[in-house]
Amino acid sequence: MSANALGASLYYADAKAPICPLVIKEHFDKLNTKEQLYAHHIARASWIGGRVILKQTTPTASDLFDLLRATFSASDPTKLGDLEAQRKQAGLTTDDFTSVLEYTAQVLGNLANFKSFGDSKFIPRVDAATFRKVVAAAPRAHEALPLWDKLQEEIYGIKPAARTLLGYPDAGHVTGYYSGDVTEADIKAVQKWYEGRGKDALNTRLFKRGDVYELRVASADTAPTETFDVPGLPGKLEVVFGDFAEEMKGVADELEAAIPYAANEHQRKMLEAYVRHFHTGDVDAHKESQREWIQDIGPTVETNIGFVESYRDPAGVRAEFEGFVAMVNKEMTKKFERLVDAAETYIPKLPWGKDFEKDKFRKPDFTSLEVLTFSTGGVPAGINIPNYDDIRMTFGFKNVSLGNVLNAKAPDEKITFLGDADAALFQRLRGPAFEVQVGIHELLGHGSGKLLQENADGTANFDLKNPPINPLTGKPVEHWYGPGETWGSRFKTIAASYEECRAEAVAMSLSTDKSLLEIFGHTDSSAESADDIMYVGWLQMARAGLIALEFYDPEAKKWGQAHMQARHALLRVFLEAGFVRIEETDRGKDLVVVMERGAITGTGQQAVDTFLTALQIYKATGDVEGGKALYDKYTSVGDEWLPRRDVVLAKRQPRKLLLQANTFRDGDGVRLKEYEATLPGFIESYLERAI
Repeated sequence: MSANALGASLYYADAKAPICPLVIKEHFDKLNTKEQLYAHHIARASWIGGRVILKQTTPTASDLFDLLRATFSASDPTKLGDLEAQRKQAGLTTDDFTSVLEYTAQVLGNLANFKSFGDSKFIPRVDAATFRKVVAAAPRAHEALPLWDKLQEEIYGIKPAARTLLGYPDAGHVTGYYSGDVTEADIKAVQKWYEGRGKDALNTRLFKRGDVYELRVASADTAPTETFDVPGLPGKLEVVFGDFAEEMKGVADELEAAIPYAANEHQRKMLEAYVRHFHTGDVDAHKESQREWIQDIGPTVETNIGFVESYRDPAGVRAEFEGFVAMVNKEMTKKFERLVDAAETYIPKLPWGKDFEKDKFRKPDFTSLEVLTFSTGGVPAGINIPNYDDIRMTFGFKNVSLGNVLNAKAPDEKITFLGDADAALFQRLRGPAFEVQVGIHELLGHGSGKLLQENADGTANFDLKNPPINPLTGKPVEHWYGPGETWGSRFKTIAASYEECRAEAVAMSLSTDKSLLEIFGHTDSSAESADDIMYVGWLQMARAGLIALEFYDPEAKKWGQAHMQARHALLRVFLEAGFVRIEETDRGKDLVVVMERGAITGTGQQAVDTFLTALQIYKATGDVEGGKALYDKYTSVGDEWLPRRDVVLAKRQPRKLLLQANTFRDGDGVRLKEYEATLPGFIESYLERAI
């Protein structure tokens, strides 16, 4: 199919996507040689695992990555070819060749031809014949052309429309977690059985071979295949170890190589547990690594690696691989340490009451980091991990704010959907306002709230004989988590977005507290006044909730991005309360978000707190039915929203590409290489990675 076919423009890769470097040299150079070697080996492990991300996303993403590498590398596959010579040999205009490079950079940056932020497909802005000329002109055309012939239809195919979204295969969507003949019912049957055995499916995939199902466990080592009868599954189930075996071995080898450079016993034990996990596939070994990681307080080099976030599994239970290495920004970290120290002052101000809050707040390590490596399709601005409920309840968690990600601004970005005065204020203060939002979201959002849990021995973390009063009903709670049940196993597909919404709502609620804003340096008399920071934070959320419509597919009735679905829910709360409205300023062509600033601490606060209380109570009690009904109410997109979505799509901005450095062994030390913020520089950075 030609990229110029009717409707194809909706799927075009972004033109002129800004390339934003994650500046790191100053921080990396401050490390001693031992710390640099520690960082280097874990960074390599992270990028080796990047091949897993490709394979988890779609069945063809790994081959597509190899096609693009063969197309733009020199005879040495890790070196960039002479792109200008290639353009001339292909006979392309500069504009057409640039379009091919833009598509390539976006595939590399997303680690697939699906957006990491939105889960929708994108295609080149040139037709297939033009793209093929570039492939044929490559120094390694003999390798690239067979891949091109294999993938051409996949690169350009946009029909049926369901194939342009990640999701369940029996709904016609695309995924690398399941084979095409695995149904949603199959997935649920296997998951119920697997959880019943006390197992965690984070590092698994489910495939079907004839009448036999394979539950594939990621591990470097293999083990004898076991066969089971699973209730509700129309066929035998085999549990097979050795999924991603080559990558898992590479990850484990690099982590083992990092052990001699560990700064302390916690880092050494963490790495040893990681190595066991990646060799055996045992999730308990990964849990052990996280216990050690939590106890490694204030390291100079911060890292984490594994199957972590379950956003992209349509069932919400299997996690995407990721790994990061970063340097601590000590000056910025001081702000977050003050927030941690004050956390026990602010958590009681949350609206759900002490019966639904943890008995004891475990102070986490909260640091501001500068990213050296983040192997993922979409780098976040903040992190709160681990996601294991039992570890969070007993050991705690860590909060991370990624400073050079927050500061990676796109030059000349147009501020849409705000009036002139609001746009000017937003442009000036969105950075510090977002820093406040991320800090509260990660620490006091994800770090707050209790799950009412009954244990296998009949004990519980609440009084079973006199359960707490549910503030939504005025009666004792009727739901809680049974032995072995977790937040994710109960709420499944909506769990990730629902929890992001809860954390965002906490950020909105507590950002009205001026004493909290003062921790970040914002007072009534400061240049960045507390009132302005609060207003821009709320305005930013409302605007994001409108822009979120870009990530909703009306045909599939499906959200493609957990955080944006969450932000849309909060916009709907704002609109329902009446202190925000969306005005049409140019019929069918433009919209403006208008917020009644003076109502934030009154009407706004009350509306958010009411919504937040419901979110927390349904989560705390494991009331899936009530929680889903609430979340569906605020995130279902009716026909009246579709004209607004059309405007949002017409004005969408290209998503920035984050350019990361690489490290290389150089004698007994490590050499850091940064790249030019250009399309060739971005592509070269991926060619030189261990992916």
